[in-house]
Amino acid sequence: MSREMREIRSGRTGDHYYEIRHPSGLQILLYPKEHNNSTYAVFGTRYGSVDTTFQATGEEACTVPEGIAHYLEHKLFESEDGDAFSRYAKTGASANAYTSFDSTCYLFSCTDQMYESLEILLDFVQKPYFTEETVRKEQGIIGQEIRMYEDDPQWRVMFNLLGAMYHNHPVKIDIAGTVESIARITPELLYRCYRTFYNLHNMVLCVAGKMDVEKVLALCDKMLKPSTPQEIRRIFREEPAEVVQPRVEQRLSVAMPLFQLGFKEVAVPGRLPDKAVAESDILLEALASDASPLFRRLLDAGLINESSFSYEYFEGTGYASVIFSGDSRDPDKVAEEIKREIASLRENGLSDAAFERAKRSVYGRNVAALNSAGNIANAMASSAFSGRELFRYIDCVAEADKESVLKRLEVQLRPEYSALSVVLPSAK
Repeated sequence: MSREMREIRSGRTGDHYYEIRHPSGLQILLYPKEHNNSTYAVFGTRYGSVDTTFQATGEEACTVPEGIAHYLEHKLFESEDGDAFSRYAKTGASANAYTSFDSTCYLFSCTDQMYESLEILLDFVQKPYFTEETVRKEQGIIGQEIRMYEDDPQWRVMFNLLGAMYHNHPVKIDIAGTVESIARITPELLYRCYRTFYNLHNMVLCVAGKMDVEKVLALCDKMLKPSTPQEIRRIFREEPAEVVQPRVEQRLSVAMPLFQLGFKEVAVPGRLPDKAVAESDILLEALASDASPLFRRLLDAGLINESSFSYEYFEGTGYASVIFSGDSRDPDKVAEEIKREIASLRENGLSDAAFERAKRSVYGRNVAALNSAGNIANAMASSAFSGRELFRYIDCVAEADKESVLKRLEVQLRPEYSALSVVLPSAK
């Protein structure tokens, strides 16, 4: 069976990359940048912490312990012959991995010996090795990691918010799980999750930077093991539109209170299209970027720290929300001011000048990101997992109109579906 390859070009940026459907079932995205001195590769799977109940083709539905996707990520670096990091040390590549709510990715960056490093990546991710002894050992290591995050203010303010917003969706559960949940993980469960989600039809390889496309594909031909197509049904309990509670607080060792203000949305089946995400990004840029009236007002009043205030559109399989974060001596006042600005936006709309500024800013930021091989590879992986396309998103930003952007307010930033999470300094 031959490879299927198509070139994807951007008429706006002049860049291009290749999408290859490999005979093994793997989707491969290659973005050559001939003047780059480095290369960045991501080998990832559509498998994250929220995938705790699922059904694969020909199998019964299965519920696994919380945190198992993250656990599997840790274990995959090990083999009978040692660990992948020691192999990367010989090529000089900088390697890492991460588990998010919706995906698990293994990556490296390098300036030399790229093909040797890529061979390591394709090798160890396809060779699981789990025993009773190694699984027990990892339970202690990850248990310590979980306990560390229990006292991390940034981590707690986020998961306290997700717990205040979501009744049933597993996005509210810590990505690493709990000490109790990981104690139930066995080699058999790890192998079952691996078989289900590390099927190459459910994965993507993204490489950006200095490369010879044909050399990369020849290496893929050598290393990739054919896999049988299968469907994976992700099963979630029904999630009410309402939040669990409008406010939650915790006291930890912080000098200044931390806050996260979330606006929950009714998630659409699957994932949002590029157009909707582009419009949401422009809307948030106009509302709360450092060039917005809201930001200046909060800063002038001493209510936010310039470097810590941020916002994001947080969405995935079965969940979506807008989250504002930062440090503040008065988090409740910040939340009040944000809601007031949203109400003003609903009532008065956006000026043409403010809209154009926001659109240009989002467009410029995304085009500038194409100068970084790391940004490109991670963005391609994220787009592939969500059924989107890198250049199409940029086109959607460029083509957005003010009316469509403001129409996002019909489903976004609804104050009745908001929750505030605060971490306050420990009582003296």
